[in-house]
Amino acid sequence: MRKFIRRTVHRLSLLLAPGTGARRAGCGPVRPARPTAVPEPERLPLHRSPYGLDHSLDGAANRLVRPYLAAHEREVAQQQRRRLALVLAADFGIDLDRHLIGLSEVTV
Repeated sequence: MRKFIRRTVHRLSLLLAPGTGARRAGCGPVRPARPTAVPEPERLPLHRSPYGLDHSLDGAANRLVRPYLAAHEREVAQQQRRRLALVLAADFGIDLDRHLIGLSEVTV
C-alpha cells in the first residue's frame, strides 16, 4: 500500500480531468459517411371512425357507470318512493302504524 493516496488521486484525475487530445493528434481528415439506402417504413393503416362500423354499439353491454353510483341512485329512488307514500298516506288520513302492524284498535 505504498503511495496509496498518490495513486488514488492520479486515477481520479485521469477519470475526471479533461482529455489531452493525444488520440486525435494522428488522425487524418474526417471523411463523410457514405449514404446507405434506408428502407421506407411501413405505413400505418388508415384511421377508421367507430361511428362508421357495420354493427351498432350496444350500450347495455358496457358498464360505463361505477356500480356504487348505480346503487346510490337506486337507494335515492327508493327513498323518494317511500317519502311519496308517506305524504299520500298523510293526505288521505291513513294511520300507517295500524295499517302496517295490522292492529285493529286505534292508536292514540
